[in-house]
Amino acid sequence: MPNGTEIVRDAIWQFQRVQRCMIVAKEENAARTYSELKADYLSLKDILNVAGVNMTDIDVIKE
Repeated sequence: MPNGTEIVRDAIWQFQRVQRCMIVAKEENAARTYSELKADYLSLKDILNVAGVNMTDIDVIKE
């Protein structure tokens, strides 16, 4: 069973991956894809905020 640190590390990795995909989707004008990714982005952002992660350096999209 993963501990708290592993869970947060995984959530950060997923958050960064979603942001990279959102940037590409926006560049390609893929509005539906961007919208779907944004839902994941917001969920992960909420989880990380609750976990007390400082979002200043990792949130490049800032929506």
